[in-house]
Amino acid sequence: MSKSNLIPCFLLAAGRGERMRPLTDTLPKPLLSIQNKSLLVWHLEALAKANIQEVVINHAWLGEKIEAAIGNGKQFGLHIQYSPEGKALETAGGICKALPIIAPEDYFLVINGDVFSPDLPIDRLLEAASKMRMDPSKPLAHLLMVPNPTQHPEGDFYLQSSMIANTGSAGTEKLTFSGIGIYHKDLFKDLEFGAPAKLAPLLRTAMEQKKVSGEKYLGPWHDVGTPQRLQELNAAYE
Repeated sequence: MSKSNLIPCFLLAAGRGERMRPLTDTLPKPLLSIQNKSLLVWHLEALAKANIQEVVINHAWLGEKIEAAIGNGKQFGLHIQYSPEGKALETAGGICKALPIIAPEDYFLVINGDVFSPDLPIDRLLEAASKMRMDPSKPLAHLLMVPNPTQHPEGDFYLQSSMIANTGSAGTEKLTFSGIGIYHKDLFKDLEFGAPAKLAPLLRTAMEQKKVSGEKYLGPWHDVGTPQRLQELNAAYE
């Protein structure tokens, strides 16, 4: 992967993890472990392997524990900075607040801190970012979509060839957004700095403008949403 293809990465780690209680009463959800490695560390190792070096992590609930566990990233060969939030600002609000630290030239990678995807296809996403950069229409997002898991059977968005839409037509498949995507900084330009904001409305608006592409990912991906699911994943990957 050439240096010119590399973009910064933002890891979302500010959620309270209500459904994971009581495990998250004393530990932030992204520090929960699968095979003695926290969810965040799985992501960080994948990023280092893909030669991404600049990483920003946001946090709110027990954020000091994330900083203590991860540090400045030196042990991963990464440069890690933090974007603390007094109260969680939702996904888009958190991204908006962190943008001055992420400092993307244009595109950047965003990964939910509470998903587990051991073969994270970062190289493929970096290739997508390179194509977006060359596209004169200046797309605003590229989403990694996955087959609908049992806990989310209705899915999120429709994938038609390589474009994502909010409504489907004949032959389109409704899939679940993985929480992993490439975004252009302009997607967040109208948000109020430091105010909570959801990501879905921004994506839906961009979809109407035909500025959101995507791809279906069939590799391992899990939303670690409950203590039972965490236990099952630990057993499955033993």
